[in-house]
Amino acid sequence: MMDFSYMRPASLEAAGAGLASGGTLLGGGTGLLDLARLGIAQPQAVIDLTRLPGLDRIEVTGTEARIGALIKMSRLAAHPAMRAALPAVGQSLLASASPQIRNMATIGGNLLQRTRCAYFRDASFGSCNRRNPGSGCAAIGGVTRGHALLGTSAHCIATHPGDLAVALVALDAVVETWSPDGPRALSIHDFFLAPGATPEKEFALASGDIVTGLRIPLAPAAQRARYVKLRDRASYEFAAASIAAGLSLTDDGRVADIRIALGGVATIPWRARAVEAALRGQRPTPAAIAAAAALAMREAEPQHDNRHKLALVPALIERTLTEMIGDAA
Repeated sequence: MMDFSYMRPASLEAAGAGLASGGTLLGGGTGLLDLARLGIAQPQAVIDLTRLPGLDRIEVTGTEARIGALIKMSRLAAHPAMRAALPAVGQSLLASASPQIRNMATIGGNLLQRTRCAYFRDASFGSCNRRNPGSGCAAIGGVTRGHALLGTSAHCIATHPGDLAVALVALDAVVETWSPDGPRALSIHDFFLAPGATPEKEFALASGDIVTGLRIPLAPAAQRARYVKLRDRASYEFAAASIAAGLSLTDDGRVADIRIALGGVATIPWRARAVEAALRGQRPTPAAIAAAAALAMREAEPQHDNRHKLALVPALIERTLTEMIGDAA
C-alpha cells in the first residue's frame, strides 16, 4: 500500500503552492499510475489539476492553434478544426498508446512522459542515471534494439518515447508554463533536454513551472504535414522509427519550406536539420530526396542491436517525402 496525501486545487496559485511543498502533479494519471505501480514514482502528495479552469480549451485562429494542457489526447485527435489545420497532430495522437489511454491521458502529461527504457522502468537495475543519478547506464552494453542512436551520451542512451512530441518539434510549437514568477513561453526545441552528463534533467522547466498549454503556428508547411510511424505491431507499440514531415513548394516546384522531425531513434524528438537544408530551395527530384535522406543519420552512434535503423530512417524519409511530393503534384 502506498500512502500519499491528495489535493484538488481550484487555481494555479494553489497548485503551485502544493508543488513547492514537494507534491507531484496529476493530469490524466496514466503515466504516474504506471510508474507508481513499478515503484519508480513514489509520490508523497498528489496534486490533481483536472479542475483547474481554462486549461481544457482548443482554439484555432487564422495564424495559430492553442491547446490547453488538460485536453485529452482523444479529444484533440478528433477536433475538426485541428484535423483540418494541423493534420500531423491528430495522426501522431492516433498512433499513440491505446484508445483507453488516449481517452484519459492529457496533452500536458503526454508532453512530460518519461522514457520507456526497460532499464529505467525496472527498479531491480541499480544502474540508471535517469532514475539514480551517478549510478551508470545499464543499457550501454545491454539489449539496445529500442535505444537511441542520436543525441546520446556516455551517461544515457534512452529513446524518447513520444509521438505527439515529434510532430510538435516539426511544427515549431511553443510550450506555455505558469509559475509564481509568472507565465513563460518556451520553444519546443528548447523544452526537451538531451542527456549529456545530467540525464535526470529531461525538461527545461524551472522550479515551480506547471505546463499550461501549447501554441502551434499555422505555417503552410505545417498545414500540409503528416506523421508516419513504423513499429513492430500495428497498435499499442512504440516507434521503431517515425517521422513528422511538412512541405510547401514554390510555383515552379522548388522546396519553399520543409520540416522533418524523427522519433524512435534519439534521446529527444530529433529535428533533421541537415536533411531540411539539403532540400530547401531545390527541386525535390528522387535523386535529391535520396541524397538528403542519407544525411539523417550521419551523426548516429549505433549500439550493437540497433544498427538496422541506420538504413531504416533514410528509407522512411525518402518514402514519406516522395509520397508527399506525389500528393502535391
